[in-house]
Amino acid sequence: MKKAIVLLSGGLDSAVTLYFAKKQGFICRCLIFDYGQRHKREIESAKRIAKAAGCQYRILNIRLPWRGSSLLDKKALITQQAGCRAVKRTNIPLTYVPGRNIIFLSFALSFAETVGAKGIFIGAHSQDYSGYPDCRREFFRAFNRVINTGTRSGVKGDGIKISTPLVNKKKSEIIRLGMRLKVPFELTWSCYRGGRQPCGRCDSCYFRARGFAELGIPDPLLDTD
Repeated sequence: MKKAIVLLSGGLDSAVTLYFAKKQGFICRCLIFDYGQRHKREIESAKRIAKAAGCQYRILNIRLPWRGSSLLDKKALITQQAGCRAVKRTNIPLTYVPGRNIIFLSFALSFAETVGAKGIFIGAHSQDYSGYPDCRREFFRAFNRVINTGTRSGVKGDGIKISTPLVNKKKSEIIRLGMRLKVPFELTWSCYRGGRQPCGRCDSCYFRARGFAELGIPDPLLDTD
């Protein structure tokens, strides 16, 4: 059976990506990062999603002591960005974590090569592209070239491939795919803030709410009736 490493954040996108990889016939191992983010809610969500999917998971503790992001600095404000009201952003939002996907994918690559996995799945998508430079298709193509030239499996012609099945999809399309795959959306957490309920104001909450609204269905995380 073919194996894959799935980067699992606990959010909606990574959950759909995990279930997509399983549907493709991969035996998935989930890699969850505790990187000093503002809250642990997403980590707990990731653990619950992995268990619901019947997948092994591993939590990797790393630190970025220089911060550089409002997701790493609890004193920094998480504001609603202009991207919530426009198609494209002109500035990279404060929630951007410098080098995060490069760091995460490097760990995932080492893990994959060690356990003989042939795929790495990450839930990056087009709405993040408008603000985060490490969510672009060009970035993942470049990283695949790095794998082919900088790893033992790559130089032997048996390289590991990074897959981004959501990269061209809108949030509503991702949710629709997740519904077909029976993703437990009620276990996911998208809000940049912790707490019992999503804040409803940050970018992540906005895009999630808009995605469900476009489909005309309630968000099960908020549907308490």
